[in-house]
Amino acid sequence: MNDERINENLIVKLSFEFALQIVKYAELLEEKRKFVLANQLLKSGTSIGANIWEAQNSESKADFIHKMKISAKECEETKYWLLICKHSENYPTIGDLLDKIESIQKVLNKIIATTKQKIISR
Repeated sequence: MNDERINENLIVKLSFEFALQIVKYAELLEEKRKFVLANQLLKSGTSIGANIWEAQNSESKADFIHKMKISAKECEETKYWLLICKHSENYPTIGDLLDKIESIQKVLNKIIATTKQKIISR
């Protein structure tokens, strides 16, 4: 693992830390035998950071934007599953996971908008 990349880039750091929290929450869900939602959250919640990580080596600005948009979509899906857990009975509390994903979304949206603007201003 390249720890420097994690610490040098805000969105990489936020998404990596979020993924670690999602892994822990998915483990809690599995302990409660909530396997389907654990699996859904694990996939979408870790995919956010995986796509951001991949975007760091994109082939072009357009490729970078595409990968970041995929991350934004995964944020939306993850938020959906978190809300299902939040509003379902007998599920462990989601803590501050919604706040964290909203922070990630704000940074992602800013990065996407800024990168698009750089392409337009050429």
